[in-house]
Parts: sequence; structure tokens; C-alpha cells
Amino acid sequence: MDTTVLKEGFLGQKMISLPKSIINNTKNNKITRNFYITDLGYYPKANHHYRRRKKGSNQFIFIYCTKGKGEVLINDSKTIISPNQFFIIPKRAKHEYKADESDPWSIYWFHFNGDIAPELYKRYTTTDANNYKNVHFSKEKIELFEKIFNLFNNNNLENQMEYSNLLSLNFVSSFIYHDFESHLNLINNDNIVNSIKKFLLDKLDQNFTLDEIATKFNYSKSYLHTKFKTNTGYPILVFFNLKKTQKACEYLNYTDLSIKEISFKVGFEDPLYFSRIFKNFMGKSPRDYKKSQRK
Repeated sequence: MDTTVLKEGFLGQKMISLPKSIINNTKNNKITRNFYITDLGYYPKANHHYRRRKKGSNQFIFIYCTKGKGEVLINDSKTIISPNQFFIIPKRAKHEYKADESDPWSIYWFHFNGDIAPELYKRYTTTDANNYKNVHFSKEKIELFEKIFNLFNNNNLENQMEYSNLLSLNFVSSFIYHDFESHLNLINNDNIVNSIKKFLLDKLDQNFTLDEIATKFNYSKSYLHTKFKTNTGYPILVFFNLKKTQKACEYLNYTDLSIKEISFKVGFEDPLYFSRIFKNFMGKSPRDYKKSQRK
């Protein structure tokens, strides 16, 4: 049985519990069945806020704290939640959560479900060993929550429910993938990787060996290989050929150049070799690709 200590609400609180008929429609909607919200709200300075579910919830529970403190207890494992931290409680897991007695939390929260919800939770657990996240405060995130809340609160038209749930997925996933965003910022600030990428993109009509690139940038081949692949997912020369192929796709789509001419323009003197590289990336030959774009 669920247990709650609080008998009255919190000053300024707001919440929405969607009716069963709307949730059923959402579950069966091809757009929203992958991810949908069942409940959402905001509890400011939630003094004496406490919830215990011995059998867990039928949904995943997302909690984002902006002020104060609280704690979450899952299967006897306690986590303290402080400002700019969030937590996701797994579906059907015995849990408790409560606001700190002396400095009660202010929280934004969602109950969510759907076909991709378990995988989103799995991604959340694998991005941090302790399932414990810090996210810098963002006015844009709060404004997005307000927009989502107002949409859910306004009416239950099908297209509006679709839009509300898609925005909610955007909101929740922006927290789950915040580590990736931080990684992207590091990549974007990595001067050597950016320098190599710019150098290669400016010279798609030429060819270079890894030795030549290492010499130009005055680093060892092994260092550049590791650094570049860690940041982009590709070895340097594979990345170079990918960008050549993507440039070739532009020529195939928007010019009447022959395959041979395009091959030369992206630095391949042998059109047969160019076609082989192109097919490795695109799954079809340049000629077949061009035909498929004109159907």
C-alpha cells in the first residue's frame, strides 16, 4: 500500500494526473506509445513531502531538484538529492522518497512509461555508476516544463497530447543524455581534433596518409588515431573517406557530373575504387544512389 505523510499540499504546487482513457489512447497511439506521461507536477519547498511504495510504481519516476534537499531510498540504498540533481526511480522497485526536514526540496517530476522507457532507464543507469546526476540549472529547461504542463492542462485533443508527450521526451532525455552533451562540449573545445577535421574538410579533393597528417600536426600517429577516434567514433582516414562520400552525395543529387568527374572531385583517381568506397558507406553504388534519388 502506498503511504504518504502529507495531508495538505505545498504552497504554489501544481500537478496533473491524466485520466485512464487518455493514457489508454496514448498507449495505442503510434506516435506516443514509445514514450508517454501519466502524471507530472511541481512541488516548491515541499515541507514534509514523503512517499513510500512497497510494491513500486507502474511507471518510471523522474525527479529533478532545483532547491533544498531530499533523499531517495530504493531497496535499502539511499541517495541524497541536492539542487541541480536528478534521479529516476525504476518501475516496480520498492522505494521511498522524502524532503529534507530542515531544507525541503523543490522538485519537478514526471511519471513516464512506454516502449522505449526501459531502454531510456537503462541508458540513464549506464551513464553514471551511482545513478546520480548533476545538471546545471537551466532557465530553458524550466520554461520547457511550464510549456509541457500548460499543454497537458489545456485540453486532451489527440494532436496536443502527441506534442506534449514528444516535448516531455525531449525534457527527460535532455537530463539522461546530459553527460553526452558535456562530452560534445569537450569535443567542440578540442583544438587538435577540430583542426584536423577542418584541414580534411577543406581538402576533400586531395589524399593524405596518416603519416602525412601526423607530420603536419606534429603528433605521433598513435596519439592522433586514439584522440580522433575517441572524439568522433572514426579513425582519421575513415572519417576522411566518409566526408568525401557525403560530398559525392551532394554532387550526385544536385549536379549532372559523371561518376568519373565526381570521383576526381573528391580525390579518387580510380573511379572503381571510389565506387567501392562509396558503396561501403551508402550501401549502393554511386549510379544506383543517383537513380534512387530521382524516383
